[in-house]
Amino acid sequence: MIIREMKKEDREQLKEILFNTQNFSIEEKEVGLELIDIALNNPNQKDYYFKVAEENERVLGYYCIGHRALTDGVFDLYWIVVSPDARGLGIGTKLIEDAEEFVKSKNGRLILAETSSRDDYASTREFYKKNNYKEVAIIKDFYRVGDSLIIFGKYINNQGE
Repeated sequence: MIIREMKKEDREQLKEILFNTQNFSIEEKEVGLELIDIALNNPNQKDYYFKVAEENERVLGYYCIGHRALTDGVFDLYWIVVSPDARGLGIGTKLIEDAEEFVKSKNGRLILAETSSRDDYASTREFYKKNNYKEVAIIKDFYRVGDSLIIFGKYINNQGE
């Protein structure tokens, strides 16, 4: 498996991965695809950086990360998604490690990842914890009543710990 920058030819496979991920709402899927299209159609944009995990010409997952405006070295991990039929193989961990290396290469110091408190996001929260991300904030009833925003963070290069 290799991790490489996203290419235009990846779009349909990325769309398939997004739309086959059961816990994403249709709105989440559409936003995910919109960000892919922004990055693919505007190569000079600097808001969203994508890399994909690929094996035998098949995209298995991807991440999208970007610098948080008005900060000194804070990055948002907008998406990290692995194909449903490739979960449990360590692909997500390899992707998040690559994202951390990307942030280090940009002199970043903190990665933030936002997720939902819904039960169907329990494995996502466990994934972040397993990769040494800590809960840094919870905003109750953020998405809707009963669905809170949970923000995970990880300081890079032991900064801020």
